[in-house]
Amino acid sequence: MNVSVGPRNDSENQMAFLNGIEIMESMKESNFVVPEERSKKRTNLVPIVGSVVGAVVFVVVFIVAMVMFLKCRKRKPLSEKTSNMSPLDLALRISYYEIEQATKNFNSGLLIGEGGFGRVYEGLFRGKKVAVKRSEPGHGQGLLEFQTEIVVLSRIRHRHLVSLIGYCDERSEMILVYEFMEKGTLRDHLYNRSSDVEKPYFARSDLSWKQRLEICIGAAKGLNYLHTGSDGGIIHRDVKSTNILLDERLVAKVADFGVSKFNLPDAEHSVDVKGTFGYLDPEYFLSLQLTDKSDVYSFGVVLLEVLCARPAVMVSNRREEVNLAEWGMLWLRKGQLEKIIDPMLVDTINPNSLRKFVETTEKCLRPSGNERPMMRDVLWDLEYALQLQLIPMNNGTFDDSTTNASLEFSMMPILHRLPSNSFPAVEEEVATVLSVDAFDVTASDVFSLLSVGEAR
Repeated sequence: MNVSVGPRNDSENQMAFLNGIEIMESMKESNFVVPEERSKKRTNLVPIVGSVVGAVVFVVVFIVAMVMFLKCRKRKPLSEKTSNMSPLDLALRISYYEIEQATKNFNSGLLIGEGGFGRVYEGLFRGKKVAVKRSEPGHGQGLLEFQTEIVVLSRIRHRHLVSLIGYCDERSEMILVYEFMEKGTLRDHLYNRSSDVEKPYFARSDLSWKQRLEICIGAAKGLNYLHTGSDGGIIHRDVKSTNILLDERLVAKVADFGVSKFNLPDAEHSVDVKGTFGYLDPEYFLSLQLTDKSDVYSFGVVLLEVLCARPAVMVSNRREEVNLAEWGMLWLRKGQLEKIIDPMLVDTINPNSLRKFVETTEKCLRPSGNERPMMRDVLWDLEYALQLQLIPMNNGTFDDSTTNASLEFSMMPILHRLPSNSFPAVEEEVATVLSVDAFDVTASDVFSLLSVGEAR
């Protein structure tokens, strides 16, 4: 109720003034006007109510401010919010506009593959053919893998590791740009899917045994460099045939470092399990202890893929055929591994080369990591298998002898002094200082030196 009282000359308003006073008196008598004691109590409540309301308002304002801050932070480029990235990484940043131009706005006709991170497009960037990998929602890998890939590839360079040209993190995008690998993945050259339920895959490789050995040697060189590099060692954690890429000359390069781990000096570091079923080291899976021997196991599965031209895991009515590692070791124990090799290789492999290759594969797939060789030992053995394959045939056939007298006796003094588990140590140290390709001097050098009668 609003009561207005003011001076007027007319009698009506004088009457209104009197009526207003009567109303106030009437409210006082009816307890509408608060007595003095009650008024004091209400006055004491004012500071309490005010404090509560003020606190609630402060909390609400704080929450709103934090939400706005986080939203703004999300929009910042990755390079501005990742403190552990070096200035070199900033130089690798590419604008989203340039990415659009390189891929013709991600034209579907330029799509060349799809993996755990997202889709891969062929592009033309600054006059050079590139592969553009764009992250998409719903794929297994995300921001952490994106950051790891940039950090790893910005620190290392090697002939047998795929090079990172740049990255883009504008507009909440995660895009990686690599050198283009003309021949695709190693898996593409080994087998294809089939509509036949009984045989869901079929061998289709046109790679010779020599070419396959050279590809395996290249991949082993890349992995060995990762394990022994100047950064204290990097474990790949996802070695498989689709992460070994081939250029136009079939030179192998290891790719996809999104789940790699830095600087693990021993097996005491427990980490979350990452990898691909069929290639995953059983010991790592059970113990959660990651070492470079886990990469060695995965590479052993790749060696079997190369030999048998079939995937690491496939659907089969026969339990023993599902897992390639188990299937291969089953036939190896029977002494009949030659029965499961790629039909394209029959009668083209030197038996001595095959034996060395199989022996190397078996070492890689041993259950205990302590019993597996280092990657440098695997590299030495593969180089040896290649040199055995290059021995000329006699009358159109390979000499199927385990000892091969002329070779063994000429090699004996050197092999005794330089066993496979120690030979590359000196060259490996030099490689990290002088040249990434210095470690290319391995078993092949021994054979070439022997061929011209030189002593090492």
